[in-house]
Amino acid sequence: MANQETVIQNEAILEVGCDPDVLVWRQQVGNFRAMDNPNRIVKIGVPGMSDAMMIVRVKITPEMVGKEIGVAVAPEFKVPRSGRQSDKQKLWQASFERRGGIYRLIRSAAEMLALVRDVKEGRW
Repeated sequence: MANQETVIQNEAILEVGCDPDVLVWRQQVGNFRAMDNPNRIVKIGVPGMSDAMMIVRVKITPEMVGKEIGVAVAPEFKVPRSGRQSDKQKLWQASFERRGGIYRLIRSAAEMLALVRDVKEGRW
């Protein structure tokens, strides 16, 4: 049976994945057992890093009308109501946002769509 956060993540990524203005990908983060040696632990990613990343194309300021940029967006998937960020995830969020990235907790495919819409419309 699939982890509930994984189900939310897969549905959300599929929902926005067909948008031509969005490039979205999953990021593996955590500790895993090596396939060739179950006693060896492999660490992947940066602790606290978001579950996924997106670049969303948006039009920018009036001075640059017609030009487009990619906006770095980090959705972090959590189960409805009970899913909470770890302290390391909160630190990653703060670091990401300090550098101009957009980070949001996502609890459904509808919230993922709303995130993309908000980014495209400059609401973040």
